[in-house]
Amino acid sequence: MSEETPFDDDETPDLDSVPPPPVLRRGQEPIDLVVRVKTEGMRLDHYLHMCFQDFSRTDLQEGIKSGSITLNGKTTKSSYKVRNHDKLRVVLPEPTHDLPIPEDIPLDILYEDEYLALINKPWNMVVHPAKGNWSGTLVNALQFHFREQLSKANGTHRPGIVHRLDKDTSGVILIGKEEQTHRELSMQFEQRKVFKEYIALTIGEFDRDSDYIEGAMKLHPHDRLKMIVSTDADAKPAASYYEVMERFRGYSLVKVQPKTGRTHQIRVHLAHVGCPVLSDRIYGGRDSFRLSEITPTVSKDDDEVLLTRQGLHAFRLRFQHPRKGTWLEAEAPLPHDIRRTLDMLRTHRPLR
Repeated sequence: MSEETPFDDDETPDLDSVPPPPVLRRGQEPIDLVVRVKTEGMRLDHYLHMCFQDFSRTDLQEGIKSGSITLNGKTTKSSYKVRNHDKLRVVLPEPTHDLPIPEDIPLDILYEDEYLALINKPWNMVVHPAKGNWSGTLVNALQFHFREQLSKANGTHRPGIVHRLDKDTSGVILIGKEEQTHRELSMQFEQRKVFKEYIALTIGEFDRDSDYIEGAMKLHPHDRLKMIVSTDADAKPAASYYEVMERFRGYSLVKVQPKTGRTHQIRVHLAHVGCPVLSDRIYGGRDSFRLSEITPTVSKDDDEVLLTRQGLHAFRLRFQHPRKGTWLEAEAPLPHDIRRTLDMLRTHRPLR
């Protein structure tokens, strides 16, 4: 789906190696952790952030530096690569920011029961509070609408959040309302049992009507906001299946089913095959798309901005309900900006 992954487009934490994140308080008894094999080789500060998501990496790095976090009874560095059976003792201060404040933000609820909910997230909405986005997030809206009926399995600052979508990716997102349900849903993401389908508008025309894109991915060596396809040994396997839905002169409409869940996977893979997502600033080099780009004869007065965000939409999500055993499928209709862009492509760029 968006990519963004159990975090869309991120890897789902291994639930056998990551303890439920405790709520730490100043003066509390130390927390003891034992590293498991599936997280071996991860930086210590990254590992701790995965375990204690209420704390920033800066908080955790300060804890390591000050000695309040020890490894096998000794002080260490944030860059240390954890090993299987490493023993950690963790004492941390309170988080440096408050819990999310409920905000009366409208939600498009596609499905809801006592265990979970499926939401149609609008574009331009961050999923959970973080530096620079303490309000207006999906979590702020969830806190208002569901109050205490949200799982804390992913931390008190991310109640209910099972997976993520990028800020500017619209569409279906799954919310956990009960702890065990949340953990079982996360396990389904990790085991790739959740069917995710996205719809994307792209620049360029695909050589084939359908195909797999297989390209291992890693963080860009010089740009921490960007992922790349790489053959390096530390790149993680990634695969996406695409099918062309409609062709235009110079543009395409495709549906994409990510088989893995790497950060920005769909956007990276489509750019890798020469068809980046339309209006994707990071991987396509443009952050908007105007009518005059597909019909140069349009007058200045009639020109309009069709897209001001990446043309990617999490269209469909299907999974087995952890409590009821039935299969659930939800679809989020294409939002207005993508439909408007499609109308203009059909009008001005049809295949002859």
